[in-house]
Amino acid sequence: MHKLSPLDRLLVEIEHSLRTSLVKPPTRRPYPASDCTEDALDEHDLRHAAGLMRVNNAGEVAAQGLYRGQALLARDAAVQQRMLEASAEENEHLNWCQTRLEQLGERRSLLDPFWYWGSFAIGAAAAAVGDKWSLGFVEETEHQVTRHLESHLERLPAEDACSRKVIEQMKRDEMRHAEQARQAGAASLPSPVRKAMSWVSRLMTATAYRV
Repeated sequence: MHKLSPLDRLLVEIEHSLRTSLVKPPTRRPYPASDCTEDALDEHDLRHAAGLMRVNNAGEVAAQGLYRGQALLARDAAVQQRMLEASAEENEHLNWCQTRLEQLGERRSLLDPFWYWGSFAIGAAAAAVGDKWSLGFVEETEHQVTRHLESHLERLPAEDACSRKVIEQMKRDEMRHAEQARQAGAASLPSPVRKAMSWVSRLMTATAYRV
């Protein structure tokens, strides 16, 4: 197999970032709300549901960047492959979030390229420290995403059963990803790192809800 040069790898990542930030990816799994009956939402509830789904989509864009950054500098081939597989799985969530946004007549975040490359840098930095810490970063990220999705389930308009179905399936997947990282040997991150991750997540959530 031809080994890619550093420039080739950089070009591959730039291409992936553009596709992630600008193009709706395909999915191998069915849309969780395909059999959902759409209830009419008033203007306020529609905008609120769309804001939450835009945040979820931005989070999945960030997950793509995180995993790709970790894969780029992973030391163990098995860890690198796991990161690339996780990245591919998150594409399904991206498809679902964007499908729901389309149904609500809303757009994705305008800052998606920023979420991607910011997370890519964080992922690469985590991988540079070592694979067990990189896996620990995945586990903690997925735990925080799970809590974030739980809060969205509480905040969704009661009539929006379709968004609820999408988020519930995403939550189950994220819990599975966290467990896989733990079983693969994830290290427990220091409290200051976990708190910093939470702060970055809150910043993204507040911004992507509107922009």
